[in-house]
Amino acid sequence: MKVISHKNELGFGIYTIPDISRLLKIERRKVTRYISEYWDENQGKKLFSDTYSWTINKRNKAVNFYVLIELFTFFELQKRGVKAKTILKARRSISKELSIEYPFASSKLLTDGKNIWYRFQDDIVNADGTSQTNFIQIIECFATMVDFFDDSFLARQFWPFGRNSSIVVDPHHQFGQPVINGTNINAEVIYSMLRSGEPTSALAVLYGLTEKEIDDAINFCRTAA
Repeated sequence: MKVISHKNELGFGIYTIPDISRLLKIERRKVTRYISEYWDENQGKKLFSDTYSWTINKRNKAVNFYVLIELFTFFELQKRGVKAKTILKARRSISKELSIEYPFASSKLLTDGKNIWYRFQDDIVNADGTSQTNFIQIIECFATMVDFFDDSFLARQFWPFGRNSSIVVDPHHQFGQPVINGTNINAEVIYSMLRSGEPTSALAVLYGLTEKEIDDAINFCRTAA
């Protein structure tokens, strides 16, 4: 089976440490540490023969959209008590099983691949007897927060605040920065205009949006900040 590669394609987004922190709602220092300690050294060298993230002066780092989704999976697993080294071990095994570079950003694993979780349960289930139910919950979480391509099975869009919000992260729009769904309007633009004194009703008319979409953009920026 051919390994799916997206390293040279346009539209795969650029996400810095602050971007990852606010989109995944994870402390910035934790994001920095995990990218440096686990992803750059473990996954990056294997995938890119260099580093899992782009770097400037080895300090300012950025990752692509698929890595963003993989980090989301990584942190979700950690929230449920799975150790980092255990996650990486399972990821390597699943990557080989699926013949895909980004298994934690694939619908093969996260929506229609529940049997994959079961197959690797001995590697990823807690020693204290945590049941498989936790992993099914993770899958359900992804099903509501990530859209996938039908052909490549990889993540296409990410809904950082869930589908009840109008805000979506799409690497083909605004370099992957959060936009209002169905538009190319950056949420930060709406928030900046609000802070400059424009009322929400006027912004809705100006951009041809509903007031809910305006409110969603504002709430996202305020919460992320």
